[in-house]
Amino acid sequence: MAHSLAGLRRQHFLLVLAIAALLITALVPAAIRGSSHREAPLIAKDPTADNTDLYAYVTPDEMSTVTIVANFIPVEEPTGGPYFHNFDDNVLYEIKVDNDGDAIEDLTYQFRFTTEIQNPDTFLYNTGPITSLDDPDFNFRQSYIVTLVEEGKAPRILNTDNHPLPVPPANVGPRSTPNYAALADAAQQRLRGGVEVFAGPRDDPFFVDIGSIFDLGGLRPFNPAHLIPLDQEPGIDSVGGFNVHTISLQVPRARLGAGGNKNDIVGIYATASRQTTTVLNADGTVSTEGDWQQVSRLGMPLINEAVIPVGMKDLWNASDPADDAQFLESYETPELAALVNLLYPSLPDARTTGRADLVAILLTGLKLPDGSDFTFTGETPADLLRLNMGIPPCEENCSTLGVLGGDLAGFPNGRRLTDDVTDIELRAIADGYGPFVNGIFGDLTPNNEPNNDIGDGVNENDVEFMGDFPYLAQPQSGYQHEHHRVGSTTTEPL
Repeated sequence: MAHSLAGLRRQHFLLVLAIAALLITALVPAAIRGSSHREAPLIAKDPTADNTDLYAYVTPDEMSTVTIVANFIPVEEPTGGPYFHNFDDNVLYEIKVDNDGDAIEDLTYQFRFTTEIQNPDTFLYNTGPITSLDDPDFNFRQSYIVTLVEEGKAPRILNTDNHPLPVPPANVGPRSTPNYAALADAAQQRLRGGVEVFAGPRDDPFFVDIGSIFDLGGLRPFNPAHLIPLDQEPGIDSVGGFNVHTISLQVPRARLGAGGNKNDIVGIYATASRQTTTVLNADGTVSTEGDWQQVSRLGMPLINEAVIPVGMKDLWNASDPADDAQFLESYETPELAALVNLLYPSLPDARTTGRADLVAILLTGLKLPDGSDFTFTGETPADLLRLNMGIPPCEENCSTLGVLGGDLAGFPNGRRLTDDVTDIELRAIADGYGPFVNGIFGDLTPNNEPNNDIGDGVNENDVEFMGDFPYLAQPQSGYQHEHHRVGSTTTEPL
């Protein structure tokens, strides 16, 4: 019997390790990541086409507009010279908007980038200080064209005079980019139709403690003592000090709501696509041809990581939101809920089947008990970041927990840069919604305690956001930057 018990204990330990590995695969496969960094096997090999995060919110300082932020290229090391990180000339980047509730895009903003090397006879990214976007010392330049594809209309270029728009350089350091803020400001441009646009490197606005999740799911402020007893400690922002490449739009609300949705609710997602054929030429160049094939998409955060099983992740990236009914079972019977129950046995068990709450929050949007639409766009299940443009920005008693914290202007009503979506979604999956949501949505959202305290201990970005467009902080400098920050306090500079 003792031998059998020892065997069972060993099997249990191996099971915990296997489940922890699955949890890591679901949340953070292959490398440090944020909301959607390296979330599927194929896209993990293709970082320049990898969507990382998507944000959309009514603009606080310009309430007649909506700000949409689509980020690409995960965990950019700021010292990644000599050519640093750039958009890919062979990728079609898109931001898509459904404004009539059928889960099919009605507006598509397309972005195509072109790279030009000014001096091919030097290895340098810049041959001197870059003081303007057309400085001769700025050797490795990118520009882009924005095209609007509107249902039933011919595609049209939105660039004024059809002239390509500039991308600011990497924030190399004080010698190469002595006044980086001025370069970034010069890259903010206006398109036809009153749309503001910015494309270029920025600080990664996501914040999450990936290191603790790697360690058998041992969230630092919520340690599972049954595995390895540890003292509680603040979370560490694993993506602190890294950059991404951002495409930001500020669009008039009336423009987005042109489909006539009665409640002014839109669904948004971002994609990246490649042509089906790539040829590596003997002279070192690359040729592409064929139809565009979507290789990455993003609507709600953390879906392809924590909801979609690994065998379907690449299919999910290649699919359209209107076809998401094929993934419905993964929402209704979430694997992550079962993992939370195993790794945290002291907590009340989260439901592992019949999760209509997750379907409503993540796939159809929510209705209020009086029958009015909060973020509901229709019965078609579709992964879209839904935004009710009729709800004004929060001015007081705002919460990084969004709706869970009583702030209806926050996630899952769109997503602001400050919304702590990791904590929000962990609590939702663990059936710890909080009394505010429980009071509004009733039995749909149970409020188990202390499940409503689950979190990774990282509640804000490592640097402050800007107060005006494009709102994301300036990119980290290659010359001077830091990684591994506890909360918002630096602990280990490089």
